[in-house]
Amino acid sequence: MTEGITPVHLYEVLQEAAKRASLPAVVAFNRIDGPGSSLDLREFQQALWSLPSIPSDLKADATQAWTRSLPRTVGITIDTGTRIEAHPLSSDLIGVRSAEYGTEVTARLGSVHPIKENWLLKILEIFGLTGVMFSLQNLRAGTQSAGLGGSATATIGVCLLANELAGRPLGDIQLISMASRLEQDLGVSITGTQEQSNVIFGGIMDYVWFPWGFPGKPDTGYGESLRTELLLPKDFPDVEQRMAIFHTGLSRASADVNSVWRNALLKPEGYKLHAKKPEIAYQFREGLRTRKWLQVLDSIREYRQIRTALCGEYLQGANEILGRAELRGCTAFPLGAGGGGGVLVFGPDPEALQELRKDLENIYREIPFRIRPRGHEFFNLPIQSAAMETCS
Repeated sequence: MTEGITPVHLYEVLQEAAKRASLPAVVAFNRIDGPGSSLDLREFQQALWSLPSIPSDLKADATQAWTRSLPRTVGITIDTGTRIEAHPLSSDLIGVRSAEYGTEVTARLGSVHPIKENWLLKILEIFGLTGVMFSLQNLRAGTQSAGLGGSATATIGVCLLANELAGRPLGDIQLISMASRLEQDLGVSITGTQEQSNVIFGGIMDYVWFPWGFPGKPDTGYGESLRTELLLPKDFPDVEQRMAIFHTGLSRASADVNSVWRNALLKPEGYKLHAKKPEIAYQFREGLRTRKWLQVLDSIREYRQIRTALCGEYLQGANEILGRAELRGCTAFPLGAGGGGGVLVFGPDPEALQELRKDLENIYREIPFRIRPRGHEFFNLPIQSAAMETCS
């Protein structure tokens, strides 16, 4: 049933693009999180947010001390992620295929049931696309389960490409909100807005979350943030030489730990612990901005300790990495909710981190990375819209 849907027919134009080897695509990049991770979840944004005293010039003070009690997350964009390419499909169908997971779902426009298996397919239907198969493939093997925000990165990437093919009807914050709500509400995972925002904006970015939009700006809503670029690309090497990512070889459902953290929010003692997180995340933000690396180290340790106190399973599989890191004056932080197996290792002294890397490389798989200034890249867009037939 397609009543009320205005289809965007893509089959013919994509066939022509395939002949030219110029299929439209987007690459959506992953992120490193740290102190502030999980504060982007909808429940945490709402529970820990209260109306601040907002200055007339939001960024006049580089420290933004007025935001220190608000939920925030720092996202660091890296060069792992997912490539999403649009291929021609039978003109009355839409589909999504994942190379890593070996899955494929197809349906006719107007018949996509809102269930977990259809969460990406639903995005294509929302935008009214037809005659198209979105094909997803990770840029690097073995990173689909590494705590780097893989499913959320894929979701916002699909939103971005679908939005472009439909003529950009939605703005950035609307896409962030759509991607977050669909992934969580259809039961794919517990997610917030940090991975989605990272793909949209990129770089080393501080996000202060405004779950109901900016006060006094009624055209904003969930997904909105006050964004500050903490370091410029010329400064990225200073961070890169102090960070590494290793994979424990173990994985579990991140939702397991996220659920424990979320349930703790409802209890007095758990709430008190969660309420300490915004200040620690602020210290992490300031440590990065001012390149005070010992402050970064301390904030990572404190934040990890609170997360572990709230759920001991968070550290599962990462204890040996943590122990070896601490012996060298470094520390470790399981990425995301720890379920993907990816562990961030941070050392304020690059030489100590290099020694630690040598110690770990024969035991664990390293995931090499570089920091990127942008969260996504489009290819072969805009598509030749003259060949696209849009009808009622």
